[in-house]
Amino acid sequence: MVETETSSLEQPTNEENLNTKPIQKIFFGSPGTGKSYRVNEIAKNDLGIDNDENIIKTVFHPEYTYSDFIGKLLPQTNGYGSVIYKFYEGHFLQALGLAYRKLIDGTKENVLLVIDELNRGNAAAIFGTVFQLLDRNEDGWSSYSVSLSELEIFGLWRAMQYKVQIFPDNIIVEGSNFEKFYDSKKQELEGKDEDGLRVLNYFSQNKIAIPNNLSIIATINTSDESIYYLDSAFKRRWDWEYIEVPGENFSGEVPKEIKEVLIENTEYKWSEFVKNLNEFIKSNHQTIRRIEDKQIGWWFLKPDNNKIEEEAIKNKLMFYLWDSVFPRDRKPLAELLKKACGKSKSIELITFSDFVALAEDFVTGIYNEKWKA
Repeated sequence: MVETETSSLEQPTNEENLNTKPIQKIFFGSPGTGKSYRVNEIAKNDLGIDNDENIIKTVFHPEYTYSDFIGKLLPQTNGYGSVIYKFYEGHFLQALGLAYRKLIDGTKENVLLVIDELNRGNAAAIFGTVFQLLDRNEDGWSSYSVSLSELEIFGLWRAMQYKVQIFPDNIIVEGSNFEKFYDSKKQELEGKDEDGLRVLNYFSQNKIAIPNNLSIIATINTSDESIYYLDSAFKRRWDWEYIEVPGENFSGEVPKEIKEVLIENTEYKWSEFVKNLNEFIKSNHQTIRRIEDKQIGWWFLKPDNNKIEEEAIKNKLMFYLWDSVFPRDRKPLAELLKKACGKSKSIELITFSDFVALAEDFVTGIYNEKWKA
């Protein structure tokens, strides 16, 4: 027998946090462009989610698996020298269970599953059969359903925060066998809540589908080359939105948190520096592979007390340029520094220490756009 305790769910505090059309979208762009910030905006403004309890977050990585996403059985000691096994719900089951409970309880609050760095894990293998559920009907529900194992269904009940026990031939929910629980809830919801009834019917068949109050948003950092390939079948099941990179033709507004940020020990504005740096990178497109992915956003470095620290410029930004943007040809960097220093002789950049030793000239050169001369 496996057993778990329950805890009460909070009721919605306002009528705005109700079901709307679900969002299934991937945000992509260069590092620091504010993809995560955009996700938070959507959660609050479009989905009416005003508390973190309705947001489940995860990060894909090369070791992340289907078991991490759905759930897995792990051993643990019980304090008496023996080993017992406990089922741990994965991030998808956590989000799905939370969304289902909102429907059965009639609150219909929206739930959001956020997947950062989607392409750093093998997404097709991680989603497994859940991949089929990404196709949605006009009503926001999955077009198809998939079957789960009895143990995974048990984990889903746990994620819904019901007290549940599992036996070889039965599941006990809230002290009653499933049939009795199902009949009681069906009478309660019949004629009142079709979505709640739909959840119960899927449970009766050991199946699941993504409901209309569960949105899934993922982010992709396009400059990351240590990634898995996303095939076209996976891609077409999502909406896509590109997060614009700051540059000379940037059409958006500088975020208010960035407008007055200065680079430490200078009077240079970080916002102008970022735009000029991206133009410098673009001007060398003939020597840089995947040029659009190599630019940076406002948040590539995060300000501290309205300043971008000098050490961050040296250890993160300059190393990124050295290692990821200009790894094959350092001549553009050398030319930039030569103009900034006003030297007639060429500058040799043999090691990173040669480059970082000229950090002040690098910042001045980019900010004053001397590389355009």
